[in-house]
Amino acid sequence: MEIPFIDLKSQYKRIEEKIKKNINNVFKHGKFILGPEVYELEERLAEYVGVKNCITCSSGTDALLLALMACGVQRGDMIFTTPFTFMSTAEVISLLGAIPVFVDIDPTTFNINPNELKKAIEAVDKRDPSIYPLPRILLYEEDNFTKKAIIAVDLFGLCADYNEINKIAEQMGIYVIEDGAQSFGGEYFGKKACSLAHIGCTSFFPAKPLGCYGDGGAIFVESDEVAELIRSLRVHGQGRNKYENLRIGINGRLDTIQAAVLLAKLEIFDDEIKKRQIVANRYTQKLKASPYVKTPYVPEQLLSAWAQYSIVVKDRDGLINFLKKGNIPTNIYYPRPIHLQKAFNYLGYKEGDMKISEDIAKNIVSLPMHPYLDEKTQEYIVDRVIEFYNQ
Repeated sequence: MEIPFIDLKSQYKRIEEKIKKNINNVFKHGKFILGPEVYELEERLAEYVGVKNCITCSSGTDALLLALMACGVQRGDMIFTTPFTFMSTAEVISLLGAIPVFVDIDPTTFNINPNELKKAIEAVDKRDPSIYPLPRILLYEEDNFTKKAIIAVDLFGLCADYNEINKIAEQMGIYVIEDGAQSFGGEYFGKKACSLAHIGCTSFFPAKPLGCYGDGGAIFVESDEVAELIRSLRVHGQGRNKYENLRIGINGRLDTIQAAVLLAKLEIFDDEIKKRQIVANRYTQKLKASPYVKTPYVPEQLLSAWAQYSIVVKDRDGLINFLKKGNIPTNIYYPRPIHLQKAFNYLGYKEGDMKISEDIAKNIVSLPMHPYLDEKTQEYIVDRVIEFYNQ
């Protein structure tokens, strides 16, 4: 039995005719860059999230980059974020010459921990790494560094604790950027993911809850002024036309074919989010009795988009190999926290600085997760997990 980790084939069968029709329309009108489907998608996404403006772009990474640029981030600025996420979250900070200041995660939600954030801010203010681990550049250089923003990541589909994060940011007078690459479709106290901070960002990478057939992303913002700035930045800092350049920008546009795909997928998206809840609940109900498996935690009044279903286990490597023999795919998000990645050696973080992130990284594994995972297949997966621990 072949079990897909993410089943895009079943989804395609469901909307095949609509996708073909939408793509065919693009070939008919020939506007492959910023065609009418792009603007239609932006309107529908803004309405879905409940914010005034949506600006689509070429990837979730570029969404974060454009958000930071719109906040005026520059060399020497400090951006607080989590080390337990994909590389791009911190990568865009460094690309602008800013400094990632890593903050450990909550052991139950795996999202940035507001209490640890407060400690990190105090350590920065006092330049005291005994309060909280800091990038060494803050200790050995005399430059005037500025606290500029917090990038909170909604890991695995679950929104971070924005009530607390926004409160901290407001007291400091800094920006909050929501990295909703995995949470699009999720909710936080009745509000949609990507509407919970000054700027919300998401990704349309194919494996995401709402994914296209290539790279894509979007930025959500209430302010018309900021939205116009981002629209300019995504097209080389363009002014009234493409030969008037008001600022340094990037080539960050979403192509029209990907917009056509997303329009078709958006029609079934709410139904898929409901199906994801059913799949996740089945996993949790069947696995929570095992003392060797820690199932995901979703706080009250939050709705996860369930981009992944990730469990913390004993003997992870043994479990992965056992499941592989039963043709059950798994994945590890993320095997090495960002603060320990070679690319960030220059910051001077070391093992033990982010203890929760490091511990989770050693023991977490993700099981197949998608809206089309039927109960029989899911029971087979769960039975194999339990069988491994009952040996």
